[in-house]
Amino acid sequence: MSPTTTVTASVHVRGLVRRYGTRTALDGVDLDLGPGVTGLLGRNGAGKTTLLRCLNTDLEATGGEVRVLGCAPERAAERTEIRRRLGYLPQNPEFYPHFTAFGLLDYMAVLKELGGRRARHDEVRRGLERVGLLDRRHSRIRRLSGGMRQRLGLAAAMLGDPEVLLLDEPTIGLDPEQRIRFRGLVSELAVRSTVVLSTHQIEDVAALCQRVVCLDAGRVVFDGTPGELVDRARGHVWEHRGHPGEGYTAWRLADGRYRVLTPADGAHTVSGPGLEPVEPTLEDAYLLLTGVEQDVR
Repeated sequence: MSPTTTVTASVHVRGLVRRYGTRTALDGVDLDLGPGVTGLLGRNGAGKTTLLRCLNTDLEATGGEVRVLGCAPERAAERTEIRRRLGYLPQNPEFYPHFTAFGLLDYMAVLKELGGRRARHDEVRRGLERVGLLDRRHSRIRRLSGGMRQRLGLAAAMLGDPEVLLLDEPTIGLDPEQRIRFRGLVSELAVRSTVVLSTHQIEDVAALCQRVVCLDAGRVVFDGTPGELVDRARGHVWEHRGHPGEGYTAWRLADGRYRVLTPADGAHTVSGPGLEPVEPTLEDAYLLLTGVEQDVR
């Protein structure tokens, strides 16, 4: 498949397997992703970061097929083409501490071959302005706060409005105002680009994503809309005036009541006075899907 081959999806994955020695991080993942924002959910170790690194061409697949923008990352020329057209923000990005904010983005823009010097510098200034760092463009990275460095990483990932944008925990360290600004930027880019957002911040998924993919133990356990995921939890979310006992996912609310999740398999039921069914949230549905225990008394 050549870089000019037309495909329906920007990201096409079939039977993707990635192993680290004897441990299998991804186990037969199938995905087709197009323009819009896809939220990638899963507990720690579910395979989210490994999947993004395979799509980013940073890791080779152990088995299966990966195509990004019609290109095969295992072929050197096509791998370079992917990197020109893709943006990636890793979890906990590391930067050269002696670079200035402007210098770092300019260096990244050179690597992505973003035009001549004047056009490239215009794009760098635009990137800094988008994340509210234009006034800190001459600051050394070592002097920036953690939140500022995170915003600089976002600016680097979004340079040139990439056709595919991969974001691994992008809102870590951002305050509420900055998170709202981030959501606006991603929404604008997603009109024409494919954005994959890996996060533990369920509210970011609810606010941004038209599609949710959940991974558990390296496998896709859900692929659909946020509304479809929430629908799965209906009839399984309750509030109770006391703790329901052992074996439940339950936590204490600010008013002293408990929010209780009952598995869809019917293995546990809740009964008694003071029990009320409530409307599920996306977080409730995610916890039920993955079986995460959150028994906080």
